[in-house]
Amino acid sequence: MNILLKFKETAISVVPIMAIVVLLGLTVAPLESVMLWRFIIGGVMLILGLTIFLLGVDLGIQPMGEHCGAELTKKRSLPLLTIVAFIIGFLVTAAEPDIQVFGDQVKNVFSSVNKTAFVFVIAGGVGIFIMIGLLRSVLNFSIKIVLLIAYVLLFVLAFCSPTEFIGVAFDSGGATTGPMTVPFILALGLGVSSVRAASDKEGFGLTGVTSIGPICAVLVYSIILQKTGRLDSLANATEAAAESIHHADGIFALFTADFLPVLKETSLSLLPLVGLFIVFQVTLLKLTARQVIRICIGFVYSFIGLAIFLLGVNGGFMQAGEALGQILGQKAFELGGKWLFLLICTGLLIGAIVVCAEPAVWVLTEQVEFISGGSIKRKILLSFLAVGAAIAIGLALWRAIAGFNLKYILVPGYAIALLLMIFSPNLFTGIAFDSGGVASGPITSTFVLSFTLGAANSGAGCSDVFGVIALVAMMPLISIQLLGIIYNIKSRKSAKKAEQGGES
Repeated sequence: MNILLKFKETAISVVPIMAIVVLLGLTVAPLESVMLWRFIIGGVMLILGLTIFLLGVDLGIQPMGEHCGAELTKKRSLPLLTIVAFIIGFLVTAAEPDIQVFGDQVKNVFSSVNKTAFVFVIAGGVGIFIMIGLLRSVLNFSIKIVLLIAYVLLFVLAFCSPTEFIGVAFDSGGATTGPMTVPFILALGLGVSSVRAASDKEGFGLTGVTSIGPICAVLVYSIILQKTGRLDSLANATEAAAESIHHADGIFALFTADFLPVLKETSLSLLPLVGLFIVFQVTLLKLTARQVIRICIGFVYSFIGLAIFLLGVNGGFMQAGEALGQILGQKAFELGGKWLFLLICTGLLIGAIVVCAEPAVWVLTEQVEFISGGSIKRKILLSFLAVGAAIAIGLALWRAIAGFNLKYILVPGYAIALLLMIFSPNLFTGIAFDSGGVASGPITSTFVLSFTLGAANSGAGCSDVFGVIALVAMMPLISIQLLGIIYNIKSRKSAKKAEQGGES
Protein backbone atom coordinates (compact mmCIF):
# COMPACT_ATOMS: atom_id res chain seq x y z
CA MET A 1 0.00 0.00 0.00
CA ASN A 2 1.31 3.40 -0.97
CA ILE A 3 1.95 5.38 2.22
CA LEU A 4 1.76 8.65 0.28
CA LEU A 5 -1.79 7.80 -0.78
CA LYS A 6 -2.74 7.09 2.83
CA PHE A 7 -1.13 10.37 3.89
CA LYS A 8 -3.10 12.25 1.23
CA GLU A 9 -6.40 10.64 2.29
CA THR A 10 -5.80 11.48 5.94
CA ALA A 11 -4.55 15.01 5.27
CA ILE A 12 -7.64 15.77 3.16
CA SER A 13 -9.77 14.74 6.17
CA VAL A 14 -7.92 16.78 8.78
CA VAL A 15 -6.36 19.86 7.12
CA PRO A 16 -9.67 21.63 6.27
CA ILE A 17 -10.76 21.31 9.91
CA MET A 18 -7.38 22.65 11.05
CA ALA A 19 -7.73 25.62 8.68
CA ILE A 20 -11.19 26.50 10.05
CA VAL A 21 -10.00 26.32 13.68
CA VAL A 22 -6.86 28.39 13.05
CA LEU A 23 -8.88 31.01 11.15
CA LEU A 24 -11.53 31.31 13.87
CA GLY A 25 -8.93 31.03 16.64
CA LEU A 26 -7.00 33.99 15.25
CA THR A 27 -10.06 36.18 14.56
CA VAL A 28 -13.57 36.06 16.03
CA ALA A 29 -12.94 33.34 18.65
CA PRO A 30 -9.36 33.94 19.83
CA LEU A 31 -7.62 30.96 21.42
CA GLU A 32 -4.57 31.06 23.66
CA SER A 33 -1.36 30.83 21.62
CA VAL A 34 -0.25 27.77 23.60
CA MET A 35 -3.55 25.99 22.91
CA LEU A 36 -3.42 26.94 19.23
CA TRP A 37 0.11 25.57 18.84
CA ARG A 38 -0.92 22.40 20.68
CA PHE A 39 -3.81 22.04 18.25
CA ILE A 40 -1.55 22.41 15.21
CA ILE A 41 1.01 19.93 16.58
CA GLY A 42 -1.80 17.57 17.62
CA GLY A 43 -3.33 17.82 14.14
CA VAL A 44 -0.02 16.99 12.46
CA MET A 45 0.42 14.02 14.82
CA LEU A 46 -3.16 12.91 14.10
CA ILE A 47 -2.44 12.93 10.34
CA LEU A 48 0.84 11.04 10.72
CA GLY A 49 -0.57 8.60 13.27
CA LEU A 50 -3.70 7.79 11.29
CA THR A 51 -1.62 7.39 8.12
CA ILE A 52 0.73 4.87 9.75
CA PHE A 53 -2.18 3.14 11.48
CA LEU A 54 -4.17 2.72 8.24
CA LEU A 55 -1.04 1.38 6.55
CA GLY A 56 -0.77 -1.16 9.36
CA VAL A 57 -4.43 -2.08 8.93
CA ASP A 58 -3.88 -2.73 5.22
CA LEU A 59 -0.69 -4.74 5.81
CA GLY A 60 -1.72 -6.79 8.82
CA ILE A 61 -5.17 -6.42 10.31
CA GLN A 62 -7.30 -6.47 7.16
CA PRO A 63 -5.46 -9.46 5.56
CA MET A 64 -5.84 -11.29 8.86
CA GLY A 65 -9.62 -10.73 8.70
CA GLU A 66 -9.78 -11.78 5.04
CA HIS A 67 -7.78 -14.96 5.67
CA CYS A 68 -9.95 -15.82 8.67
CA GLY A 69 -13.13 -15.21 6.68
CA ALA A 70 -11.91 -17.36 3.79
CA GLU A 71 -10.79 -20.26 5.99
CA LEU A 72 -13.96 -20.18 8.09
CA THR A 73 -16.01 -20.19 4.91
CA LYS A 74 -14.24 -23.36 3.76
CA LYS A 75 -15.24 -25.08 7.00
CA ARG A 76 -18.92 -24.63 6.08
CA SER A 77 -19.80 -24.41 9.78
CA LEU A 78 -22.28 -21.70 10.69
CA PRO A 79 -21.76 -22.05 14.49
CA LEU A 80 -17.98 -21.74 14.05
CA LEU A 81 -18.36 -18.74 11.76
CA THR A 82 -20.65 -16.86 14.15
CA ILE A 83 -18.59 -17.63 17.28
CA VAL A 84 -15.35 -16.52 15.65
CA ALA A 85 -17.12 -13.47 14.19
CA PHE A 86 -18.14 -12.48 17.73
CA ILE A 87 -14.59 -12.91 19.05
CA ILE A 88 -13.05 -10.95 16.19
CA GLY A 89 -15.70 -8.21 16.38
CA PHE A 90 -15.15 -7.87 20.13
CA LEU A 91 -11.35 -7.64 19.96
CA VAL A 92 -11.20 -5.39 16.91
CA THR A 93 -13.71 -2.95 18.41
CA ALA A 94 -11.75 -2.82 21.66
CA ALA A 95 -8.72 -1.74 19.60
CA GLU A 96 -10.65 0.84 17.54
CA PRO A 97 -9.09 4.36 17.87
CA ASP A 98 -12.50 6.06 17.77
CA ILE A 99 -13.72 3.92 20.68
CA GLN A 100 -10.64 4.66 22.78
CA VAL A 101 -11.13 8.42 22.29
CA PHE A 102 -14.87 8.18 22.86
CA GLY A 103 -14.34 6.21 26.07
CA ASP A 104 -12.06 8.96 27.39
CA GLN A 105 -14.66 11.62 26.61
CA VAL A 106 -17.45 9.67 28.33
CA LYS A 107 -15.20 9.12 31.34
CA ASN A 108 -14.51 12.88 31.51
CA VAL A 109 -18.23 13.57 31.71
CA PHE A 110 -19.44 10.59 33.78
CA SER A 111 -16.80 9.86 36.40
CA SER A 112 -18.67 6.76 37.60
CA VAL A 113 -18.13 5.06 34.23
CA ASN A 114 -15.21 2.65 34.11
CA LYS A 115 -13.58 3.18 30.71
CA THR A 116 -12.42 -0.43 30.31
CA ALA A 117 -15.85 -1.81 31.20
CA PHE A 118 -17.50 0.74 28.90
CA VAL A 119 -15.29 -0.23 25.96
CA PHE A 120 -15.95 -3.94 26.60
CA VAL A 121 -19.72 -3.31 26.68
CA ILE A 122 -19.51 -1.60 23.29
CA ALA A 123 -17.29 -4.37 21.91
CA GLY A 124 -19.72 -7.02 23.14
CA GLY A 125 -22.61 -5.27 21.40
CA VAL A 126 -20.64 -5.17 18.14
CA GLY A 127 -19.77 -8.87 18.42
CA ILE A 128 -23.38 -9.94 19.03
CA PHE A 129 -24.79 -7.91 16.15
CA ILE A 130 -22.08 -9.03 13.74
CA MET A 131 -23.36 -12.53 14.49
CA ILE A 132 -26.93 -11.40 13.81
CA GLY A 133 -25.90 -9.67 10.59
CA LEU A 134 -24.07 -12.75 9.30
CA LEU A 135 -26.99 -15.02 10.21
CA ARG A 136 -29.29 -12.67 8.30
CA SER A 137 -27.13 -12.99 5.25
CA VAL A 138 -26.76 -16.77 5.47
CA LEU A 139 -30.45 -17.41 6.18
CA ASN A 140 -31.46 -14.83 3.55
CA PHE A 141 -33.68 -12.73 5.81
CA SER A 142 -34.78 -9.36 4.50
CA ILE A 143 -32.49 -6.55 5.66
CA LYS A 144 -35.57 -4.38 6.28
CA ILE A 145 -37.18 -6.90 8.65
CA VAL A 146 -33.95 -7.31 10.65
CA LEU A 147 -33.47 -3.53 10.92
CA LEU A 148 -37.10 -2.99 11.94
CA ILE A 149 -36.93 -5.59 14.73
CA ALA A 150 -33.55 -4.29 15.92
CA TYR A 151 -34.73 -0.68 16.10
CA VAL A 152 -37.95 -1.61 17.91
CA LEU A 153 -35.77 -3.35 20.54
CA LEU A 154 -33.47 -0.33 20.61
CA PHE A 155 -36.25 2.15 21.30
CA VAL A 156 -37.80 -0.07 23.98
CA LEU A 157 -34.42 -0.05 25.76
CA ALA A 158 -34.11 3.72 25.22
CA PHE A 159 -37.52 4.23 26.84
CA CYS A 160 -36.32 2.32 29.93
CA SER A 161 -32.85 3.89 30.17
CA PRO A 162 -31.80 7.13 31.94
CA THR A 163 -32.24 10.20 29.77
CA GLU A 164 -28.71 11.53 30.38
CA PHE A 165 -27.16 8.41 28.82
CA ILE A 166 -29.22 8.18 25.63
CA GLY A 167 -26.88 10.49 23.72
CA VAL A 168 -23.88 8.43 24.85
CA ALA A 169 -25.56 5.20 23.70
CA PHE A 170 -26.48 6.46 20.25
CA ASP A 171 -23.04 8.09 19.85
CA SER A 172 -21.39 4.73 20.57
CA GLY A 173 -23.10 3.24 17.51
CA GLY A 174 -21.43 5.73 15.20
CA ALA A 175 -18.05 5.63 16.96
CA THR A 176 -17.64 1.87 16.46
CA THR A 177 -17.45 1.91 12.68
CA GLY A 178 -13.96 3.33 12.30
CA PRO A 179 -10.80 2.46 10.33
CA MET A 180 -10.16 -0.70 12.37
CA THR A 181 -13.66 -2.19 12.58
CA VAL A 182 -14.98 -1.58 9.05
CA PRO A 183 -12.30 -3.66 7.22
CA PHE A 184 -13.08 -6.64 9.43
CA ILE A 185 -16.82 -6.32 8.97
CA LEU A 186 -16.39 -6.07 5.20
CA ALA A 187 -14.01 -9.07 5.16
CA LEU A 188 -16.41 -11.27 7.12
CA GLY A 189 -19.31 -10.13 4.95
CA LEU A 190 -17.40 -11.11 1.81
CA GLY A 191 -16.76 -14.55 3.30
CA VAL A 192 -20.44 -15.13 3.94
CA SER A 193 -21.36 -13.84 0.48
CA SER A 194 -19.01 -16.38 -1.07
CA VAL A 195 -20.76 -19.16 0.88
CA ARG A 196 -24.14 -18.10 -0.48
CA ALA A 197 -22.79 -17.18 -3.90
CA ALA A 198 -25.14 -14.26 -3.61
CA SER A 199 -25.23 -11.03 -5.52
CA ASP A 200 -22.81 -8.34 -4.34
CA LYS A 201 -25.77 -6.04 -3.91
CA GLU A 202 -26.99 -8.23 -1.04
CA GLY A 203 -23.79 -7.51 0.88
CA PHE A 204 -24.82 -4.00 1.90
CA GLY A 205 -26.31 -3.55 5.35
CA LEU A 206 -23.95 -5.56 7.59
CA THR A 207 -22.23 -2.41 8.87
CA GLY A 208 -25.62 -0.81 9.53
CA VAL A 209 -26.87 -3.84 11.48
CA THR A 210 -23.61 -4.05 13.44
CA SER A 211 -23.78 -0.39 14.52
CA ILE A 212 -27.09 -1.07 16.35
CA GLY A 213 -25.39 -3.52 18.72
CA PRO A 214 -23.31 -1.06 20.77
CA ILE A 215 -26.33 1.25 21.18
CA CYS A 216 -28.39 -1.54 22.71
CA ALA A 217 -25.45 -2.72 24.85
CA VAL A 218 -24.73 0.76 26.25
CA LEU A 219 -28.44 1.32 26.98
CA VAL A 220 -28.50 -1.93 29.00
CA TYR A 221 -25.27 -0.82 30.75
CA SER A 222 -26.85 2.54 31.67
CA ILE A 223 -29.94 0.80 33.10
CA ILE A 224 -27.66 -1.35 35.28
CA LEU A 225 -25.73 1.73 36.44
CA GLN A 226 -28.99 3.47 37.31
CA LYS A 227 -30.43 0.46 39.16
CA THR A 228 -27.23 0.08 41.22
CA GLY A 229 -27.07 3.82 41.99
CA ARG A 230 -23.69 4.27 40.29
CA LEU A 231 -24.73 6.72 37.56
CA ASP A 232 -23.61 10.33 37.96
CA SER A 233 -26.32 12.92 38.38
CA LEU A 234 -26.91 15.20 35.41
CA ALA A 235 -25.60 18.21 37.30
CA ASN A 236 -22.39 16.45 38.32
CA ALA A 237 -21.82 15.20 34.79
CA THR A 238 -22.27 18.68 33.36
CA GLU A 239 -19.89 20.18 35.91
CA ALA A 240 -17.28 17.56 35.10
CA ALA A 241 -17.61 18.20 31.38
CA ALA A 242 -17.20 21.94 31.85
CA GLU A 243 -13.88 21.37 33.59
CA SER A 244 -12.49 18.92 31.04
CA ILE A 245 -10.27 21.39 29.12
CA HIS A 246 -6.65 21.13 30.16
CA HIS A 247 -4.67 24.26 30.92
CA ALA A 248 -1.21 22.80 31.66
CA ASP A 249 1.76 25.09 31.12
CA GLY A 250 3.96 24.64 28.06
CA ILE A 251 3.14 23.58 24.53
CA PHE A 252 4.39 20.01 24.99
CA ALA A 253 3.19 19.52 28.58
CA LEU A 254 0.16 17.41 27.68
CA PHE A 255 2.04 15.36 25.08
CA THR A 256 4.75 14.34 27.55
CA ALA A 257 2.25 13.72 30.37
CA ASP A 258 0.19 11.36 28.19
CA PHE A 259 3.15 9.48 26.65
CA LEU A 260 3.36 6.49 28.99
CA PRO A 261 -0.43 6.15 29.54
CA VAL A 262 -0.96 6.16 25.75
CA LEU A 263 1.69 3.47 25.21
CA LYS A 264 0.00 1.32 27.86
CA GLU A 265 -3.45 1.90 26.38
CA THR A 266 -2.24 1.11 22.86
CA SER A 267 -0.54 -2.09 24.01
CA LEU A 268 -3.65 -3.30 25.82
CA SER A 269 -5.76 -2.57 22.71
CA LEU A 270 -3.62 -4.49 20.22
CA LEU A 271 -2.22 -7.37 22.28
CA PRO A 272 -5.52 -9.35 22.19
CA LEU A 273 -5.49 -9.13 18.38
CA VAL A 274 -1.90 -10.36 18.29
CA GLY A 275 -2.85 -13.26 20.55
CA LEU A 276 -5.86 -14.06 18.36
CA PHE A 277 -3.67 -14.10 15.26
CA ILE A 278 -1.23 -16.52 16.90
CA VAL A 279 -4.08 -18.89 17.82
CA PHE A 280 -5.59 -18.68 14.32
CA GLN A 281 -2.20 -19.21 12.67
CA VAL A 282 -1.56 -22.38 14.67
CA THR A 283 -5.07 -23.85 14.39
CA LEU A 284 -6.64 -22.50 11.23
CA LEU A 285 -4.67 -20.25 8.89
CA LYS A 286 -1.29 -21.99 8.35
CA LEU A 287 0.05 -18.95 6.46
CA THR A 288 3.47 -18.91 4.83
CA ALA A 289 6.43 -17.30 6.60
CA ARG A 290 6.28 -14.35 4.19
CA GLN A 291 2.60 -13.77 4.95
CA VAL A 292 3.21 -13.99 8.70
CA ILE A 293 6.07 -11.48 8.52
CA ARG A 294 3.90 -9.08 6.50
CA ILE A 295 1.07 -9.28 9.06
CA CYS A 296 3.51 -8.81 11.95
CA ILE A 297 4.91 -5.69 10.27
CA GLY A 298 1.32 -4.48 9.93
CA PHE A 299 0.78 -4.92 13.67
CA VAL A 300 3.94 -2.91 14.41
CA TYR A 301 2.75 -0.10 12.11
CA SER A 302 -0.68 -0.19 13.76
CA PHE A 303 0.88 0.11 17.22
CA ILE A 304 3.07 3.07 16.27
CA GLY A 305 0.26 4.80 14.36
CA LEU A 306 -2.33 4.34 17.09
CA ALA A 307 0.06 5.67 19.75
CA ILE A 308 0.89 8.79 17.71
CA PHE A 309 -2.82 9.28 16.89
CA LEU A 310 -3.90 9.14 20.54
CA LEU A 311 -1.04 11.42 21.63
CA GLY A 312 -2.08 14.01 19.05
CA VAL A 313 -5.75 13.79 19.97
CA ASN A 314 -5.19 13.99 23.74
CA GLY A 315 -2.31 16.47 23.55
CA GLY A 316 -4.09 19.34 21.88
CA PHE A 317 -6.53 18.45 19.10
CA MET A 318 -9.64 17.85 21.20
CA GLN A 319 -8.89 20.61 23.74
CA ALA A 320 -8.82 23.29 21.05
CA GLY A 321 -12.07 22.01 19.58
CA GLU A 322 -13.79 22.12 22.95
CA ALA A 323 -12.42 25.61 23.74
CA LEU A 324 -13.57 26.94 20.35
CA GLY A 325 -17.02 25.45 20.89
CA GLN A 326 -17.25 27.10 24.33
CA ILE A 327 -16.30 30.54 22.98
CA LEU A 328 -18.69 30.47 20.03
CA GLY A 329 -21.44 28.79 22.06
CA GLN A 330 -21.24 31.35 24.86
CA LYS A 331 -21.41 34.27 22.44
CA ALA A 332 -24.28 32.64 20.57
CA PHE A 333 -26.19 32.05 23.82
CA GLU A 334 -25.58 35.54 25.25
CA LEU A 335 -25.73 37.67 22.10
CA GLY A 336 -27.64 35.53 19.59
CA GLY A 337 -28.00 37.04 16.13
CA LYS A 338 -24.87 36.81 14.00
CA TRP A 339 -23.05 34.72 16.62
CA LEU A 340 -25.73 32.04 16.56
CA PHE A 341 -25.62 32.20 12.78
CA LEU A 342 -21.82 31.84 12.81
CA LEU A 343 -21.98 28.85 15.18
CA ILE A 344 -24.59 27.04 13.08
CA CYS A 345 -22.81 27.84 9.78
CA THR A 346 -19.52 26.58 11.23
CA GLY A 347 -21.27 23.33 12.13
CA LEU A 348 -22.82 23.02 8.65
CA LEU A 349 -19.43 23.59 6.99
CA ILE A 350 -17.63 21.13 9.27
CA GLY A 351 -20.34 18.52 8.65
CA ALA A 352 -20.05 18.73 4.87
CA ILE A 353 -16.24 18.67 4.97
CA VAL A 354 -15.99 15.78 7.42
CA VAL A 355 -18.22 13.46 5.38
CA CYS A 356 -16.77 14.32 1.98
CA ALA A 357 -13.23 13.82 3.25
CA GLU A 358 -13.81 10.68 5.32
CA PRO A 359 -11.76 7.79 3.76
CA ALA A 360 -14.38 5.14 4.70
CA VAL A 361 -17.07 7.16 2.91
CA TRP A 362 -14.95 7.32 -0.23
CA VAL A 363 -14.46 3.56 -0.15
CA LEU A 364 -18.20 2.96 0.29
CA THR A 365 -19.28 5.36 -2.47
CA GLU A 366 -16.75 3.90 -4.92
CA GLN A 367 -17.98 0.40 -4.05
CA VAL A 368 -21.60 1.43 -4.62
CA GLU A 369 -20.80 3.01 -8.00
CA PHE A 370 -18.89 -0.11 -9.08
CA ILE A 371 -21.52 -2.62 -7.95
CA SER A 372 -24.37 -0.58 -9.47
CA GLY A 373 -22.54 -0.51 -12.80
CA GLY A 374 -22.23 3.26 -12.67
CA SER A 375 -25.98 3.85 -12.40
CA ILE A 376 -25.55 5.27 -8.86
CA LYS A 377 -22.99 8.05 -9.23
CA ARG A 378 -20.60 8.49 -6.29
CA LYS A 379 -20.76 12.30 -6.62
CA ILE A 380 -24.53 12.26 -6.14
CA LEU A 381 -24.17 9.86 -3.20
CA LEU A 382 -21.51 12.10 -1.64
CA SER A 383 -23.74 15.16 -2.11
CA PHE A 384 -26.66 13.55 -0.26
CA LEU A 385 -24.31 12.34 2.50
CA ALA A 386 -22.75 15.81 2.86
CA VAL A 387 -26.15 17.49 3.15
CA GLY A 388 -27.23 14.94 5.75
CA ALA A 389 -24.08 15.34 7.89
CA ALA A 390 -24.21 19.15 7.64
CA ILE A 391 -27.82 19.20 8.86
CA ALA A 392 -26.91 16.75 11.66
CA ILE A 393 -24.13 18.90 13.11
CA GLY A 394 -26.21 22.05 12.64
CA LEU A 395 -29.03 20.42 14.64
CA ALA A 396 -26.54 19.31 17.32
CA LEU A 397 -25.29 22.87 17.78
CA TRP A 398 -28.80 24.32 17.76
CA ARG A 399 -29.70 21.81 20.46
CA ALA A 400 -26.60 22.81 22.44
CA ILE A 401 -27.86 26.40 22.55
CA ALA A 402 -31.61 25.74 22.85
CA GLY A 403 -31.17 22.93 25.37
CA PHE A 404 -34.02 20.63 24.17
CA ASN A 405 -33.97 16.86 24.68
CA LEU A 406 -32.19 14.68 22.12
CA LYS A 407 -35.29 12.46 21.88
CA TYR A 408 -37.11 15.25 20.04
CA ILE A 409 -34.70 14.72 17.12
CA LEU A 410 -33.83 11.02 17.35
CA VAL A 411 -37.36 9.61 17.72
CA PRO A 412 -38.92 11.37 14.70
CA GLY A 413 -35.66 11.01 12.74
CA TYR A 414 -35.49 7.24 13.12
CA ALA A 415 -39.26 6.97 12.66
CA ILE A 416 -38.88 8.71 9.28
CA ALA A 417 -35.91 6.46 8.41
CA LEU A 418 -37.90 3.30 9.22
CA LEU A 419 -40.95 4.59 7.33
CA LEU A 420 -38.83 5.31 4.27
CA MET A 421 -37.81 1.63 4.18
CA ILE A 422 -41.31 0.87 2.85
CA PHE A 423 -40.71 2.97 -0.26
CA SER A 424 -36.93 2.76 -0.73
CA PRO A 425 -35.37 -0.10 -2.76
CA ASN A 426 -33.59 -2.79 -0.70
CA LEU A 427 -30.23 -1.82 -2.18
CA PHE A 428 -30.55 1.79 -1.03
CA THR A 429 -31.78 0.76 2.42
CA GLY A 430 -28.62 -1.32 2.89
CA ILE A 431 -26.43 1.51 1.54
CA ALA A 432 -28.19 4.05 3.79
CA PHE A 433 -27.63 2.11 7.01
CA ASP A 434 -24.03 1.36 6.03
CA SER A 435 -23.52 5.06 5.27
CA GLY A 436 -24.81 5.97 8.71
CA GLY A 437 -22.07 3.80 10.16
CA VAL A 438 -19.12 5.04 8.10
CA ALA A 439 -20.11 8.74 8.08
CA SER A 440 -18.92 9.20 11.66
CA GLY A 441 -15.16 8.60 11.49
CA PRO A 442 -12.08 9.72 13.44
CA ILE A 443 -12.70 13.46 12.99
CA THR A 444 -16.31 13.21 14.17
CA SER A 445 -15.30 11.20 17.24
CA THR A 446 -12.52 13.65 18.13
CA PHE A 447 -12.89 17.24 16.98
CA VAL A 448 -16.61 17.44 16.11
CA LEU A 449 -17.71 15.81 19.37
CA SER A 450 -15.35 18.03 21.39
CA PHE A 451 -16.59 21.12 19.56
CA THR A 452 -20.25 20.37 20.34
CA LEU A 453 -19.39 19.40 23.93
CA GLY A 454 -17.77 22.81 24.31
CA ALA A 455 -20.83 24.55 22.89
CA ALA A 456 -23.11 22.56 25.19
CA ASN A 457 -21.06 23.60 28.22
CA SER A 458 -20.96 27.27 27.28
CA GLY A 459 -23.74 28.26 29.64
CA ALA A 460 -26.54 27.45 27.25
CA GLY A 461 -28.10 25.03 29.68
CA CYS A 462 -27.94 21.84 27.61
CA SER A 463 -26.86 19.31 30.17
CA ASP A 464 -27.23 16.28 27.91
CA VAL A 465 -23.92 16.94 26.17
CA PHE A 466 -23.68 13.90 23.86
CA GLY A 467 -25.58 13.14 20.66
CA VAL A 468 -23.68 14.65 17.70
CA ILE A 469 -22.24 11.31 16.50
CA ALA A 470 -25.75 9.85 16.78
CA LEU A 471 -27.16 12.60 14.57
CA VAL A 472 -24.35 12.25 12.01
CA ALA A 473 -25.08 8.51 11.88
CA MET A 474 -28.86 9.05 11.63
CA MET A 475 -29.16 11.62 8.84
CA PRO A 476 -27.72 9.40 6.04
CA LEU A 477 -30.49 6.89 6.82
CA ILE A 478 -32.94 9.54 5.66
CA SER A 479 -30.97 11.26 2.89
CA ILE A 480 -29.77 8.09 1.10
CA GLN A 481 -33.20 6.42 1.25
CA LEU A 482 -34.70 9.59 -0.22
CA LEU A 483 -32.12 9.28 -2.98
CA GLY A 484 -33.25 5.66 -3.44
CA ILE A 485 -36.88 6.72 -3.82
CA ILE A 486 -35.88 9.36 -6.39
CA TYR A 487 -33.73 6.77 -8.17
CA ASN A 488 -36.64 4.30 -8.21
CA ILE A 489 -39.06 6.87 -9.61
CA LYS A 490 -36.63 7.83 -12.39
CA SER A 491 -35.97 4.17 -13.20
CA ARG A 492 -39.70 3.49 -13.54
CA LYS A 493 -40.15 6.53 -15.79
CA SER A 494 -37.22 5.42 -17.96
CA ALA A 495 -38.62 1.89 -18.19
CA LYS A 496 -42.07 3.26 -19.10
CA LYS A 497 -40.62 5.48 -21.84
CA ALA A 498 -38.62 2.56 -23.21
CA GLU A 499 -41.75 0.41 -23.20
CA GLN A 500 -43.76 3.09 -25.00
CA GLY A 501 -40.96 3.55 -27.51
CA GLY A 502 -40.90 -0.17 -28.21
CA GLU A 503 -44.67 -0.27 -28.79
CA SER A 504 -44.53 2.57 -31.29
